Amino acid sequence: MNKSTFTALSLAVLVSALPLAAQPVMQKPGSTSTATISGGTYQADPAHTLVVWKVDHLGFTPYTGIFGDVAGTLQLDPKRPAAARVEVTIPVAKVMTASADLTAHLLRAPAKDGAKPDFFGADPAPARFVSTSVKVLGKGRAAITGNLTLNGVTRPVVLDASFYGAGKLPAPMGGKENVGFTARATIRRSEFGLGFLVPMLSDAVSLEIAAAFQK
Repeated sequence: MNKSTFTALSLAVLVSALPLAAQPVMQKPGSTSTATISGGTYQADPAHTLVVWKVDHLGFTPYTGIFGDVAGTLQLDPKRPAAARVEVTIPVAKVMTASADLTAHLLRAPAKDGAKPDFFGADPAPARFVSTSVKVLGKGRAAITGNLTLNGVTRPVVLDASFYGAGKLPAPMGGKENVGFTARATIRRSEFGLGFLVPMLSDAVSLEIAAAFQK
């Protein structure tokens, strides 16, 4: 159990022990108002930043997996949102799926004949996204263009990003300023050298991102 989880559970136990009339009204520290955003350099929160990917499985169902433990930085000036810059690293080797066999297949080394692995292979390099421009679309939305490096290939990707919330954590939970966004994008895995079983498994991969940053 990490420190923040332990602190949150401790607060919950203490509050539940109070008489009902004495219990404080708990409010979420995060706000959907962009006025709560302060400028500066934020660090990615690896425990709450997720990249969810989805492919079409044989035309029968969608199948979902997750990348987590993301590291990186966000440089943000609320007065100049178009000047924002984000750079994150995604540990492909920590990919997660609902199937242990599938996860192992994604990370399986190629056969001894030297053939390419079906997917990422053993000990794959982390993926990396570096923004190159931000176009503000209004109402908390922006199109973030950047370069995605995956499986040794770098290609441009556009993220449809939306502001989710910002604010400051209570002191017992660390007191750090937080800002969060969601984003969507679609990539073609064959363009990154990952074309195994296309089109039985869809070439198009939809990405849904929850990006949390702390300062």
